[in-house]
Amino acid sequence: MRYVKLAAHRGVAGANIPCNSLQAFTIALRQQADIVELDVENSADGVLFIQHPGMEPVHLRMNDSIRLYPADMAERFNLSNCDLAPTDQTLVRLEDALKLLKGKCVVNLDKFWRNPAAIADMVRALGMEDEVIIKCSLREDRLDDVARYAPDLPFMSVASEEDKTAEMIRGKKINWIGTEVLFKKDDAPVAGDKYLDGMHAAGRSVWVNALVYDYKKVLAGGHNDDISMVEDEEKGWGWLARRGFDIIQTDFLLPCRQFLEKEGFRDKK
Repeated sequence: MRYVKLAAHRGVAGANIPCNSLQAFTIALRQQADIVELDVENSADGVLFIQHPGMEPVHLRMNDSIRLYPADMAERFNLSNCDLAPTDQTLVRLEDALKLLKGKCVVNLDKFWRNPAAIADMVRALGMEDEVIIKCSLREDRLDDVARYAPDLPFMSVASEEDKTAEMIRGKKINWIGTEVLFKKDDAPVAGDKYLDGMHAAGRSVWVNALVYDYKKVLAGGHNDDISMVEDEEKGWGWLARRGFDIIQTDFLLPCRQFLEKEGFRDKK
């Protein structure tokens, strides 16, 4: 049976542990994440930090973007817990996060397109070319940046309902290793046997999102963390694994991993 990899969405957070924090990344490693997903943003003076753009009101209790502040100020901002109370965790520099995760898991560098040259340079400086995944949607300008700044780094496209990556990157030097797919219904092309079998035959992986960040936005046909945790794992994680997806991104790493181990989709460690 296939081994289904697990991606920890912004690490493993909850209660007093903020997402996109060193604590969250450490917990993800302890719970045996194969991939840790994190978001990258830059300060006013170009230093790379871990922060989801636009989420400052929730994660930092401030309305301004960290792009307005120099690094020596930004790194003192306290991250919030799930009740929006401050914690002792502060905004994390990308370099520190990568050093923590190096050699322990793959790192998905989300929002790569906002700082492609700087992120690619840092990955190479740390010797992590084979330990990262960069992603972007199928936009010509973003694909051009991948080809220009990171042709050597493992790249996954993001496709909704139908995957047109092959035609969009034709002629571009891009290290395409797979696609993150979004779909509303089970009969979407990107959730079908023909597509999945074709990707596997080409040696590429298909990433799917069990997480829920907005209940109105269906990312995986409703086969998500919520239904897995509240009703039946088989309706969520089980359906995704049996359908043939290679990577499941989740906010509930430990129970998801335990379920997949029980069903034979992962070897127990």
